Amino acid sequence: MAKIITHPKALSVNPLKASAPTGAALAFLGIRRGMPILHGSQGCSAFAKVFLVRHFRKPIPLQTTAMDQVATVMSADDNVLQALATVCTKSKPALVGLATTGLAETQGTDIDRLVREFRARHTEFASIPIVAVNTPDFSGCLETGYATALEAILDATVPSSATVGRRPRQVNLLLGAHLTPGDVEAIKEWVEAFDLQPVVVPDLADALDGHLIAEDFIPVSLGGTPVAELATLGEAMATLVVGRSLDSAADLLHRRSGVPDYRFDGLMGLAACDRFTQRLAELAGVAVPQRIERQRAQLQDAMVDTHFMTGLRRIGMAADPDLLQQFCTWLEGMGAEIAVALAAMKAPVLADLPTNSVHIGDLEDFEDLARAADAELVIGNSHLLANAERLGVPLLRAGMPQYDWVGGYCKTWVGYRGTRQALFDLANLVVQHHEPIAAHISRFAVQPRNLHAKPSPSSALGG
Repeated sequence: MAKIITHPKALSVNPLKASAPTGAALAFLGIRRGMPILHGSQGCSAFAKVFLVRHFRKPIPLQTTAMDQVATVMSADDNVLQALATVCTKSKPALVGLATTGLAETQGTDIDRLVREFRARHTEFASIPIVAVNTPDFSGCLETGYATALEAILDATVPSSATVGRRPRQVNLLLGAHLTPGDVEAIKEWVEAFDLQPVVVPDLADALDGHLIAEDFIPVSLGGTPVAELATLGEAMATLVVGRSLDSAADLLHRRSGVPDYRFDGLMGLAACDRFTQRLAELAGVAVPQRIERQRAQLQDAMVDTHFMTGLRRIGMAADPDLLQQFCTWLEGMGAEIAVALAAMKAPVLADLPTNSVHIGDLEDFEDLARAADAELVIGNSHLLANAERLGVPLLRAGMPQYDWVGGYCKTWVGYRGTRQALFDLANLVVQHHEPIAAHISRFAVQPRNLHAKPSPSSALGG
């Protein structure tokens, strides 16, 4: 069990974590014709919007209640009611996600009461689900905001009366914030290879994968999970959950529907992929398809090709807990040493990381720890670029945001193919930036002993 170490600092010098409202907005964007609204100032919403626009490189629908100085001191209730009415009238969304920010939480806004008041005043919008979540900036991170929003979406849209297995080929997929749109697409194809029908919540692959359309400007999310399909989650044969941060959401869905669920911390590495594949084969009642077997064999070959670059390599990583767990478990399975593991916040999954300790802190802490641990490569988002340059080591970009790397938002990390490509990317960084492989191996190799040589006086004396 890893020891969790918190760095007591009065402030965050170089922040690692993104805010919880941003994570909530990301989850709402995965619902078709969804519209996130952040209850806070225009500045609060602008930061989240710029964060998402720079990462995904496309317009992001995001509205704000635009709290000003007067509303902050007196009351911002009318801002919320007016924002909901305006969005429902002009954008005609299929679902509205209303998330608080630090300003609204400090004011003490009762967001649920405001939704009830809006319902009473505007009965004409009764058919539009409005999902309210408390996501203060000063608590949690992107991962927790995403998980909180997903739980609220399920609570608002999944009926309690359902017949488990009524749709015998449907498999629900609850996928965590650490998975890219490319990951989501790969997981959907993985499930479909067994002739099963995946329903992804939220479906970031359909909404944020970067496809062009012939339609004019759309003021809501372009794609994602249809709201009508959310009502069918209780009729599926099973639910597959990826990411331990979604445990609370998975518990709610299980209580509400009775659909059995199977949970996975991550889907990188041979062992994790094998467990997921075996579960799909059992659910479908069929043998593993030949193309999946071939992908597995390709990954095994890549593991052989790259083990000299990954074995005993000292690696540091900074990320949200689920992403940190997925990568560290994969790296440990390839023989790498987790020199530094730093998370944005505490989470139960951190205790299971394959390392002696996990630090909770910012990127200043990470740089100091990586320098002291003599890390040879670091993994994290684009904010780590300056740290990596000062450390003189390469950076493997993973997580959010990636604003200096084209296509980073849709990279596939999971599955046999994703893991294979990740191994190649990691190995190439090592080859391009590190010492020759032979020199790296020699530092850890056991020198052969000459059994015929006479012992020296010092060795005879035990010196």
